[in-house]
Amino acid sequence: MANRDVYEESGDTINVNNKREELYNEGGGQGVRNVSDNYGFVRHQKSPIQGDRGGTEHYSAIDREQVANIISQLSTDIPNVNDVATLVTDQEVLVSYSTNSKDRYQTADQVKRTAMSVVPRYYHVYVSDNTNLMRDVENLANLDSTSRNARNLVHGLVKEMKKSPQGSRMSDSEDENGATKDDVMNTTNR
Repeated sequence: MANRDVYEESGDTINVNNKREELYNEGGGQGVRNVSDNYGFVRHQKSPIQGDRGGTEHYSAIDREQVANIISQLSTDIPNVNDVATLVTDQEVLVSYSTNSKDRYQTADQVKRTAMSVVPRYYHVYVSDNTNLMRDVENLANLDSTSRNARNLVHGLVKEMKKSPQGSRMSDSEDENGATKDDVMNTTNR
């Protein structure tokens, strides 16, 4: 009956489909199996002890550099998109790309939706096929969310990027960049 306990003897509250240790060693055994073929399943439960909040080690930060890399790589897979510069801030994704597409609007929509598919939903994504802005995107990469005047520089670049096609609206309640009316009001009140 011990094998059917909710909690393992170690007290961990993680329940998974396959409890083999090598499945949780990131990078371990990759030569043996193709992880892209497997479904991913993890189940976490709150502590059974009243008032135990547990640690905060389960919270993680987004590796913005890695997210920017993924967006750029996926975007270059889009037909007629040849070069992509991506900046991921704490709230926005800025993607500047070069393209030889005849349909700027459709390409902008594809690049934007590609970026949207990678980041959490609260992000707003701005795209531009103006290759002159690639250098501006790259220059902002040296900043971080605590840098002096960073927010103003990002907003200035967003304003320039919005002169390029942004594709179609994300939904009835969101604009082309994923912003809602509340988001727009909060931005103008700052």
